[in-house]
Amino acid sequence: MVSRSYSNLLDLATGAADQAPAPTALGALRRRLPRVVTNTGLIDDSPASPSTPSPAPRPRTIVVANQLPIRSHRPASPEEPWTFDWDEDSLLRHLHHTSPPSMEFIYIGCLRDDIPAADQDAVAQALLDTHNCVPAFLPPDIAERYYHGFCKQHLWPLFHYMLPLSPDLGGRFDRSLWQAYVSANKIFADKVLEVINPDDDFVWVHDYHLMVLPTFLRKRFNRIKLGFFLHSPFPSSEIYKTLPVREELLRALLNSDLIGFHTFDYARHFLSCCGRMLGLSYESKRGHICLEYYGRTVSIKILPVGVHMEQLKTVLGLPKTEAKVAELMEMYMGKGRVVMLGVDDMDIFKGISLKLLAMEELLRQHPEWRGKLVLVQVANPARGRGKDVAEVQAETYAMVQRINEVYGEPGYEPVVLIDEPLQFYERVAYYVIAEVCLVTAVRDGMNLIPYEYIVSRQGNEKLDRMLRQGKPEEKKSMLVVSEFIGCSPSLSGAVRVNPWNIEAVADAMESALVLPENEKKLRHDKHFRYVSTHDVGYWANSFLQDLERTCKDHSHRRCWGIGFGLRFRVVSLDRHFKKLSLESILMAYRNAKTRAILLDYDGTLMPQAINKSPSAESVRILNSLCRDKNNEVYLCSGYDRRTLHEWFPCENLGIAAEHGYFLRMADLHHPCGLQLEADRRAGDVPLQGDDGRFNHRGQGDDPRVELRGRRP
Repeated sequence: MVSRSYSNLLDLATGAADQAPAPTALGALRRRLPRVVTNTGLIDDSPASPSTPSPAPRPRTIVVANQLPIRSHRPASPEEPWTFDWDEDSLLRHLHHTSPPSMEFIYIGCLRDDIPAADQDAVAQALLDTHNCVPAFLPPDIAERYYHGFCKQHLWPLFHYMLPLSPDLGGRFDRSLWQAYVSANKIFADKVLEVINPDDDFVWVHDYHLMVLPTFLRKRFNRIKLGFFLHSPFPSSEIYKTLPVREELLRALLNSDLIGFHTFDYARHFLSCCGRMLGLSYESKRGHICLEYYGRTVSIKILPVGVHMEQLKTVLGLPKTEAKVAELMEMYMGKGRVVMLGVDDMDIFKGISLKLLAMEELLRQHPEWRGKLVLVQVANPARGRGKDVAEVQAETYAMVQRINEVYGEPGYEPVVLIDEPLQFYERVAYYVIAEVCLVTAVRDGMNLIPYEYIVSRQGNEKLDRMLRQGKPEEKKSMLVVSEFIGCSPSLSGAVRVNPWNIEAVADAMESALVLPENEKKLRHDKHFRYVSTHDVGYWANSFLQDLERTCKDHSHRRCWGIGFGLRFRVVSLDRHFKKLSLESILMAYRNAKTRAILLDYDGTLMPQAINKSPSAESVRILNSLCRDKNNEVYLCSGYDRRTLHEWFPCENLGIAAEHGYFLRMADLHHPCGLQLEADRRAGDVPLQGDDGRFNHRGQGDDPRVELRGRRP
């Protein structure tokens, strides 16, 4: 029977907490490899000479994500091996291209194809040798429930502000999916442990698929250098707190040293959740936002990701790109068409239907664009699956057909729907010929389509000649973007829209088309300067530099791991801190001539509770302390003085009642003329005091309670 407590979910999820992990070929390989390899492909097994200085270790970052930046190719026959090549479109692959040559990356993640169990050891060895990749092979049942279950049915909709109000909207919370999610994260953690050098390596975990991974890693290595970056939105606390495992995910993320978000709003929502659900507060230190979590400093980084500039420039110069541009120019510009472009995944949050409605409204309001304006909508296959994806597809096809039937004519279709994946160079060619790029997502983490469009419109000399642009300063581009995507704040020259307001989107589309050429040029130049200087290299290097800065004092701290399961955390203290021992306390007590003993009642002498009277043992101990004439004992509590007097009839006991409103020193009662002012809030319990009412802080989540004391 599954326990309702989450305190031991790690064991519950695996189902075999006491079993040792099975040895793997990769684990054996790790034991054979040295920590530092000075020459690629050469391993020196000879002992180092004492007179020879040790080579400096090469900086190494272990990048962990749900998917490896690898394309796998199934063999034609069972006797042939699997083959692999890099997915050059993957963001993780771009880290290697844009980082210093001295930085080494090891990638850990799943492959897109299911590898038979008999081939897994050989595939793991081949990927490590040729690509520095470590594949995580998830059992099929766990993989299904982890990715298509918990990630896509619970986290993805919720993080995009979609509440599970009915079984058809996101689905009810399924604990078995949650346990599969935890189990999958544990498998990823095991892969990290196979290759990590905890003293030198940095670990960078990516996205919501692996939100509990930091707990597994921190539990194994208290001083691990660990960063996490969330590529999706983070919802407001009102949305997030509906998640049944909300605290487990927050505490797991806080086992990171650095947590990154694309926008300030996402970071603000995360900090709000930490404050309202965990009682944590944050502060700004030297320009960095920091949370104190059991003595550890958890830094928050706001850093929008960028595009790979060199890759885009290379693709723009490919002969096949130029040929595709020439083909599209003949198809559209040769017929006097003006192209407006949309590139989206076919899912419910990309707002494709809203975009089509706006196009329909534009053609209705402005008949002069009929026969001239073409919306090319590239609809990439959805990453998830389910009823909602099928509904989006059906709605999209129906709307495209309706618009083309109403406003189309022989040789002209106002909407061209491309519902199959395009190669990157083909997508770039569409960017080059598009006068306007339109993004109407109702919620999106970042969305780099506008950035790719801007760089593509910058083009190169040959494309300029093809497009008859002539001088470089005549380059121009126009963007119409949703307010609800992460890149929107960075694009100050874009026309921002509320995608739900169809008329406003249609007006924005028309204004983008008719804007003066000089204004289009100015906006393009402004955007290109930003995008070209804040590329993926800037993003990655900035994050890793901050991670190094955050972790630099790890060796100077003393750490203790406490808690079970996903409630595990590390208590970090100054290295000079010494744990108090009973013997030391007794020795200091006996050697002191006089002693001041200050005690708190609520949550110290007794567990936190309302109207919880002290135990007989507590009263006996207080009496014993008070009888010693060398002791001065004071008790502080939020309870009123009459209740405390009844509970503690101890002689010579000083009592600060109502949090110091009344003070009793020995046998004397000295009321201090303090005025108390408290903001009533949910969770405060009103108790009657001698001088009116005061609040007992209970389990409320709003920290805005102000106590002001002043003399009359």
